[in-house]
Amino acid sequence: MLNENTIREVANFQSQLARERETIRERIALINESLTQIDYNAGRYIVLEAQLSQDAEIRDFQSDLRSCTEGTLIGSDDVQYSEAKFLQVKQIIERFRGREGLAEQDRRWSAKVTDVRNWFVFAASERWREDNSEHEHYSDSGGKSGGQKEKLAYTILAASLAYQFGLEWGAVRSRSFRFVVIDEAFGRGSDESAQYGLRLFAQLNLQLLIVAPLQKIYIIEPFVARVGFVDNQEGRESRLRNLSIEEYREEKGRSES
Repeated sequence: MLNENTIREVANFQSQLARERETIRERIALINESLTQIDYNAGRYIVLEAQLSQDAEIRDFQSDLRSCTEGTLIGSDDVQYSEAKFLQVKQIIERFRGREGLAEQDRRWSAKVTDVRNWFVFAASERWREDNSEHEHYSDSGGKSGGQKEKLAYTILAASLAYQFGLEWGAVRSRSFRFVVIDEAFGRGSDESAQYGLRLFAQLNLQLLIVAPLQKIYIIEPFVARVGFVDNQEGRESRLRNLSIEEYREEKGRSES
């Protein structure tokens, strides 16, 4: 095992992680193709950026993996498969298995360093269409209002759905599955960001099931065909009424008159 397989298997493991890293970059590039079709603000669009993480544990893990395979050639003599090289591999494997007294700490470390998504720090760049120059850079959502955070999240979500399911903006394909559930919707965000998100989903011709408090129903009215109205008058049994949006408006009009 030491002479024939150990370094080879570590190299295969390292290659698999590298492939996953490149897959993330490729997916970000595809999502960015969708994002260019969305007007985030007038004349501007969003680009996602995946920058390499500077986290010390992740960088040390990557360095240790490289050290295990550097200077080795599969099938070479014993010098190249030295005991020192084997001990480098052994140290990594022991942490994966969980060292005595450090099992929980090692479990968290293993989950962190082998999840390639943690190898990146993601950011968003808002750019002008006319010359692709940057208007604003979002390294995280800190310092942004609730509405701004929501708007950015809706933009990335819509672009991700377009990528994941191969959707085309404005295209109607009756046999494609486009069902999205949004729970606790629009309770805290701004009306503007909520309407922005719903317009994006409409561009993708998504079928939406929206769970929202009654006081926010005016936001979703222009985008839905039916309303499932739930109430519990005496605190014992809940009722569900299934109304078309027209029936809901008629009842609403009567109650307000």
